[in-house]
Amino acid sequence: MNFKIFINQIINTYFRVINIREGRIDNVANFSDLSALLEGFVTKGLPGCGCAIAKNGEILYEGYFGYADLEKRKPINEESVFRIFSMTKVIICTAAMILYERGKFLLSDPIYEYFPEYKETKVFVKDSKGNVYVEKAKNTMLIKHAFTMAVGLPYHFGDSPTANEIRKVKAELKEKYGKYDIVTEVRAMGSVPVAFEPGTRWLYGYGHDIIAALIQEISGKPVGKFLYEEIFGPLGMDSTGYRFYGDIEERMVCCYRKNENGTLERVQGMLDEFHQPDAIYEAGGAGLYSTVRDYLKFSQMLANGGCYKGQRIIGRKTIDLMRTNQLNEQQLKDFNHNNVYLAGYGYGLGVRTLMNPAEGNSNSSVGEFGWTGALGTYVSIDPSEGFSLVYMHQMIPNMEEYHHLRVRSVAYGCL
Repeated sequence: MNFKIFINQIINTYFRVINIREGRIDNVANFSDLSALLEGFVTKGLPGCGCAIAKNGEILYEGYFGYADLEKRKPINEESVFRIFSMTKVIICTAAMILYERGKFLLSDPIYEYFPEYKETKVFVKDSKGNVYVEKAKNTMLIKHAFTMAVGLPYHFGDSPTANEIRKVKAELKEKYGKYDIVTEVRAMGSVPVAFEPGTRWLYGYGHDIIAALIQEISGKPVGKFLYEEIFGPLGMDSTGYRFYGDIEERMVCCYRKNENGTLERVQGMLDEFHQPDAIYEAGGAGLYSTVRDYLKFSQMLANGGCYKGQRIIGRKTIDLMRTNQLNEQQLKDFNHNNVYLAGYGYGLGVRTLMNPAEGNSNSSVGEFGWTGALGTYVSIDPSEGFSLVYMHQMIPNMEEYHHLRVRSVAYGCL
């Protein structure tokens, strides 16, 4: 038996006994299976990974395997910092819903009430001959559409007419300003014709960047400052943010590309320029870094009615709204059609939410929610159990279906 797994078994057995004695869990969880799984990931070619599980505010499991830097043989540990990419979305949408709870906006509000540039939204339309032209949108773009990815604005990569226009706007902003903030960008995107009538389809992309700009516009504070004051500071998430400070940069996990022959090639971390101290861009769809422990605190807050260690961040009923499916039948097809990874899930206000465990082949609960990051980060939050798990690695391709669904199965099997 691997010595590290053996030690983890001893430690986990001790903490299981303590937790059972104090009534935190009601049976003995076999966390050695999770350690073996994660160790297996590394053996099969993953550079390294970290995972933690908590229930009712108490950490039940924490394990780190492999390396943060293969060349220097630097192990991944509880101090390792990961680029969380789209797991930024869960934090941004939670932050915005704090403002919703304070009556600062309604989900039914038109976006143009905050950003007038969206008053005359245009839409790309294709005729029966395949010709593409632009016309005025019939539907008003609402704040809810931005939360639910129903605005018709994809990300700038891809070759759709809308993506091409978004790239053009980004290039113009960079040429004009050099560095610019999220509000400047979102205002400029109001000129881009969208891919469909707002609210009618689901398309992964720019919606949560609009939500980040909304936070800044309403609060009058940079997005990062609002996040620190309302979430990171109260929860003690001292290794989470947009900008490098202290020793964060040297604690960052290296990013690797797994080639077809199985070899690992070190690559530059995507979006790292926006972590530099002089950067000002703070996006809503990506851009934050965090540790497994930090994000576990955030996930536990959401799993336990908006409170963690005596700090209330958001209301329980607001969390319930966030994890309620918001998509209609057509949008659900756009979201999870023939997608094993998202099978059984709907989409709420910035999070996937489990609607049908049988369809998802999942042993988690109805209403379990979370999201994923492009380099392999993953969060699953289950308020019905007060339970959450956070898993992180940094690899391209992230092989999310292979890694995350296995982690989900084993972690929920520990309940």
